[in-house]
Amino acid sequence: MKGRSLIAALAATGWFALALQLYLVLAVRYQVQASLLGGVVNFFSYFTVLSNTFAAAALTAAASPPATATARFFQRPAVVGGITCSLLLVGIAYSLLLRSLWQPQGWQWLANELLHDVMPLVCLAFWWWRVPRGHLRAWHLPLWALYPAAYFAFTLLRGSVIGTWPYPFVDVSALGYPRVLANALMILAGFLAIGAALWAVDRHSSSGVPSARQ
Repeated sequence: MKGRSLIAALAATGWFALALQLYLVLAVRYQVQASLLGGVVNFFSYFTVLSNTFAAAALTAAASPPATATARFFQRPAVVGGITCSLLLVGIAYSLLLRSLWQPQGWQWLANELLHDVMPLVCLAFWWWRVPRGHLRAWHLPLWALYPAAYFAFTLLRGSVIGTWPYPFVDVSALGYPRVLANALMILAGFLAIGAALWAVDRHSSSGVPSARQ
C-alpha cells in the first residue's frame, strides 16, 4: 500500500509539472492575444511533453488496479522500458543541447526542472524499483525507436507547413535538411544507446522484482 501511495505521489508530480507548463504557455499566449487552442497544439508538439505525459500515465497505471486495458498496457515492462528510455533522452539531450540557451525563472524554472531533470530520474528509479526484470528483448530497441522516428517525421512535416520548429537542432529554416537529418541521426543513436543500456541491465539483473515491491 505504501508503495502505491508513493507511486501515486510521483504520478501527481508528473501531472503537476505538465499542468504548470501548459498554464505558463497559455498565460503568455493570452497576454499577447494569440490562439489558446494553438497554444495547446504547440504544447503537445514537444517530445519533452509527450514523453512526460507517457511517464505520468505509466505511474498512474502503476498506482491503480489494472482494471482497464489501458492500465495494463502502461504496466507492461516493455512499455515502461520504452518510456524510461525516452525520458532519459529528454534529460540528457536537454542538458547537452538546450540548457545553456536560456535561463528560466520563477514558475518556469520549476516546470523546467521537473520536466527535464526530476521526472527522468523518477522514471528511471521507478523502472529499477518496480518493473519486473527479464522481459526486455533486443528487438524492443528498434520498436521503441519508432516513437522518436515518428516524432521527427511529424516535426518535419508540421514545420514545413507552418514554419515553426520546437527545437533549434531541428530548425530546417536555419540549418537546412542535411544538418537537421544528421542531428536527428545522432540523437537517435543516443536513444538506442540508452535503450541498449536498459536492456543490458535488465538482462544481467534478477529475473523478477521481489514480492515486497508489488
